[in-house]
Amino acid sequence: MARKHFVGVDVGGTKVVAALVNSKGRIFSRRKEATPRKGGPRPIVRLIERLIREAASERGLKPGDLSGVGIGVPGIVAPDGRSVLVAPNVGLAGYALARELERRLGVCVTLGNDVNVGVVGEHWLGAARGVDSVVGLFPGTGVGGGVIAGGRLLVGANGAAAELGHILMEPGGHLCGCGNRGCLESLASRTAIERDLKRALRAGERSILTELVGRTPKVIKSKALAKALKRKDPLVTRVLRRAGEVLGSACVSLRHCFDPQLFILGGGVIEACGGFLLPIVQHAIDHDPFFRKVGRCRVVCARLGDDAVVLGAVALARQGSGR
Repeated sequence: MARKHFVGVDVGGTKVVAALVNSKGRIFSRRKEATPRKGGPRPIVRLIERLIREAASERGLKPGDLSGVGIGVPGIVAPDGRSVLVAPNVGLAGYALARELERRLGVCVTLGNDVNVGVVGEHWLGAARGVDSVVGLFPGTGVGGGVIAGGRLLVGANGAAAELGHILMEPGGHLCGCGNRGCLESLASRTAIERDLKRALRAGERSILTELVGRTPKVIKSKALAKALKRKDPLVTRVLRRAGEVLGSACVSLRHCFDPQLFILGGGVIEACGGFLLPIVQHAIDHDPFFRKVGRCRVVCARLGDDAVVLGAVALARQGSGR
C-alpha cells in the first residue's frame, strides 16, 4: 500500500500546500502554511519538508515510504527537474531544491514550474484528460502558460518554454514586469484589468464598482468583476471584453504555433468571469481564416482549481519515479 502514495507540493508566493495523493489521484490529506518571506531558501525548505512529513503521517507513512514527491514552484526550473533557476516571488533562485529535499527525506523529488505543473494536472485528471495536445493560459497577477504536445510537457532547452504571458501582443505598449512592453501579461492579466479599471475610475467614469469596492480601491477582486458583469456595468464590460479579445488573439497565434486540440483557461478571473470571456476567445479562434478548414479547437475552463498544481506535481513525481 505505502509504495502507491506520493506527495504533491504547490509552492506559491503567499502559501505552500502539500497533499498526500495515491497513484490514481485521490487526495488523502492536505497541509497549508504561509510561505516564509525572509531568510532565503532554508526556511522555505524546512517548511516544505515539515509539510511533506505531516501530510504523509496522516496515513501513518514516513517520507521513505513514499514513491516520490513532486513540487511546483513559481519560476524557471532546470530541464532535468532538479533545481530552480529563476524564482522572482520566492527565495529559491539558484537553489538545488530537489537534491536538498532528497537528502533530508530519502525519497525521489521532481520539480516543475507551477503553471506547467497545473496544466499537467489538468491533463491527468481535469479538463484535458485524454487529450494529447493542450495549451493552457492562466490570467492572474501575471499570465502563466503551459504546453503539452504529443502527450508530453514542453519545457524547452533551458526549462523556460511556455512563458506564454510574455509573447508580444502590442509592441511599445504597457510596460511588463519582464522588462518588455506590450506583453500578453501587460494587457490581459488580472493586474492589467485592475490597472485599466482604476485609471477609468480616477478619470471620473461611472461604474457600479464604486458601490462594490469604492472610488479608489487598492484591489479589485474577481468576485467584484463578476458582480459588475452580472449587472451589465459598461466600464467593466468594456475592459473585460478588451482583455478577452487580447486573449483570443493570443490563442489564435498560439494555435498557429502548436496546433492544439484544446485550450484551457484558468485562474481567478476565469473562474469568476469565464462565462463572459470564454465565448470571446472561442469566437476569435473560430473566425481565424487560416485555420478555418483545419478543424475546430475548443476552449474550456480548467476544472481542478487549487488542486491542479498538487495533482500535476504528483503526475511529475510518478514519471520521475519510473511509474
